[in-house]
Amino acid sequence: MPTPAPLLNSTLPIGPHPVRPPVVLAPMAGITNAPFRTLCREFSGGKGLFVSEMITTRALVERNEKTMQLIHFDASETPRSIQLYGVDPATVGKAVRMIAEEDLADHIDLNFGCPVPKVTRKGGGSALPYKRNLLRAILREAVSGAGDLPVTMKMRKGIDDDHITYLDAGRIAVEEGVTAIALHGRTAAQHYGGTADWEAIARLKEHVPEIPVLGNGDIWSADDALRMVRVTGCDGVVVGRGCLGRPWLFADLVAAFEGRTGDYARPTLREVADVMVRHATLLGEWIEQGGAARRATVEGGGGRRAGEARGVIDFRKHVAWYLKGFAVGSEMRKRLAITSSLAELRSGLDELDLDQPWPTGADGPRGRTSGNNRVVLPDGWLKDPYDCAGIGEDAELDTSGG
Repeated sequence: MPTPAPLLNSTLPIGPHPVRPPVVLAPMAGITNAPFRTLCREFSGGKGLFVSEMITTRALVERNEKTMQLIHFDASETPRSIQLYGVDPATVGKAVRMIAEEDLADHIDLNFGCPVPKVTRKGGGSALPYKRNLLRAILREAVSGAGDLPVTMKMRKGIDDDHITYLDAGRIAVEEGVTAIALHGRTAAQHYGGTADWEAIARLKEHVPEIPVLGNGDIWSADDALRMVRVTGCDGVVVGRGCLGRPWLFADLVAAFEGRTGDYARPTLREVADVMVRHATLLGEWIEQGGAARRATVEGGGGRRAGEARGVIDFRKHVAWYLKGFAVGSEMRKRLAITSSLAELRSGLDELDLDQPWPTGADGPRGRTSGNNRVVLPDGWLKDPYDCAGIGEDAELDTSGG
């Protein structure tokens, strides 16, 4: 790719919040908690938008303990961005009004893209836009309840190739006052397999010129992000799996959109190991602050040590992503993935050849890649794209984080 002209000349407006460069961290269950957002934001120099894990509206309204921890933002996070999942318009409206009235966030994103069975079987996530009237009712309640807070939405192309919904959903969003739309160029049936359809992103941009459209899917490098903007004409990008084990991707994205494509991060294994330990440390501190350590104390743990242990355990799922492409034996990978303390994690990492350079090809796909799944839906969901009888508060999930 030739050296690009800077793409930072225009700003992505999310209500009153200018996002520059137009780069957004996608909400990912169990991943985009406050510690990971902190890392990504630090690498970006504070530029971009970093969205929380998915928060279920019922759990928020009921003030579920885990949910209240998930909506905690660091003082340096601005704007504070929450993604909500909900199926019942009344419950969504209550949750949005709660956020607005209690000043819990500065921006609300609505999840209509999650493809996992426990969400779609309730009629939520990527299943919901098929029910046009239900989608409209939820958006109307959310925008009305949000007051001055901007409301955006993230969605997929549809349920499967026979039930494509994104163009209708985009038009409904515009009519109901949604500020911006993010489109993942896959159907729910594809999950994360196959290739994202960037042409659909271009079509949506043409279909709803009134508001910004963001593209999502198969952005594994900063150059991919530039290419998506140029190919589709979208107003910004949403990055998910590409930053797993690679929070410095946001430094690359800032450089790319500012025209500095030769200024990408290529950390050695030593630098990666330092980020790994910091990530695990932040997780422990966050869990301790949220009260998980106090529960562990009751169960026999011990304050700060309990928080550290739980943080390292939560970090285990990140180990393989951080080490992707490096020469680390399978036994050592297994050992690092079962560590229980920061000292044990650091000691194991120090046994590696930390002078290894960034591996060739490590910028490629990572995370889940399964596709061609049967989408689990409520009984009779596909009979009528407009009838939403029977959807109510009992269809809501009661736990957050996906």
